[in-house]
Amino acid sequence: RANRMTAVEGRPDDFVNWLAAHHPDRAGPESFAPRRLYGLYVQDRLTAVDAAHPGLMTRITGEVVAVEDGAARLADGRVIAGDAVVLATGNPAPKTAAADAADGRVIGDPWAPGALDRIGPTDDVIVVGTGLTMVDMVLWLEARGWRGRARTLSRRGLTPRGHEARPDTPVPPTDDLLHAPPSRRLHEARRLAGAADWRGVMEGLRPITADLWRDADTATRARLVRHLRPWWDVHRHRIADSIAAALSALETAGRLTVTAGRVSKIEQDAEGVTLTYRPRSGPAQPPLTARWLLDCTGPGHEPARDPLTGPLLASGRARLDALKLGLDLDAQGRVLSADGKPDPRLLVLGPPARAAFWETIAVPDIRKRIEAVVKTLTETPA
Repeated sequence: RANRMTAVEGRPDDFVNWLAAHHPDRAGPESFAPRRLYGLYVQDRLTAVDAAHPGLMTRITGEVVAVEDGAARLADGRVIAGDAVVLATGNPAPKTAAADAADGRVIGDPWAPGALDRIGPTDDVIVVGTGLTMVDMVLWLEARGWRGRARTLSRRGLTPRGHEARPDTPVPPTDDLLHAPPSRRLHEARRLAGAADWRGVMEGLRPITADLWRDADTATRARLVRHLRPWWDVHRHRIADSIAAALSALETAGRLTVTAGRVSKIEQDAEGVTLTYRPRSGPAQPPLTARWLLDCTGPGHEPARDPLTGPLLASGRARLDALKLGLDLDAQGRVLSADGKPDPRLLVLGPPARAAFWETIAVPDIRKRIEAVVKTLTETPA
């Protein structure tokens, strides 16, 4: 919702006011604006900061290939020196069977400019992944006149839940939810969801999610990742009620199906793609066939193979967390070395910090972490 998407801490209506000034048809505190408009909003705010404080910010275009002591080395040989480096690289590229097969009729990065332009107006598509990326791609195709069918597949066949048209009223966490053992906390969350709208329970958890995650021991975190993560994601990262209705209409028309299963094999030729899969339950099913396959599985999480973080791990300047979800960080977002020492000159922000804070994807969570990182940087001696 627009009223939660401000980029400026302390100015909760900033995005809503920007929409009213630039796109009044999208304005309103409970409205849902597309990502494109949010990108324009952030760009506009950066431009305003640059104009108000000349010299405060320098934009440099280049590929960072190495992070050194308070500096970044670019592919062209330039070294950008500073007092500290903040890794805010966003989500990494997907690493799945579909990504490995990306070529020809398998579109491994649907976000790449022009990636979907080859899909004809009546072409059927297979979509691996049933999360927010699938939603974006199917509805983008629909908006440009596509009338084919989408056959989607993920391990559990879960899709993002919808927002209600009315605002979500946060349900305050109870003492059991804050302090009880993990199994008791889950029971309490279910009890609260049964007594009120579950969306309100999720909103009540938002401010304390990172603290709950950091308080959990490794065994508890492992159980949460293995059993709860898929359900958490589809309930936390919801879609507008109008978008949920559009997906439902496609399903009713037989143009969108959602299947639970695991990819076994992907084959392609000049005519299209065949995907063989193992159903999550029940007997074997015929392969899925279509003209195109889209990899919508979302980001991969293999820091050791990342060209930027891999060398940090290999050198001992960084280490993975116990579950190998990402770089291990302290409570301030500073990278921990192989021997557990925080690096005051190397911090992480956004999705790459998920191992330490869990919820670092949505704008309200990133905004909160930005405030903490800035505080750490300003309190650290140069």
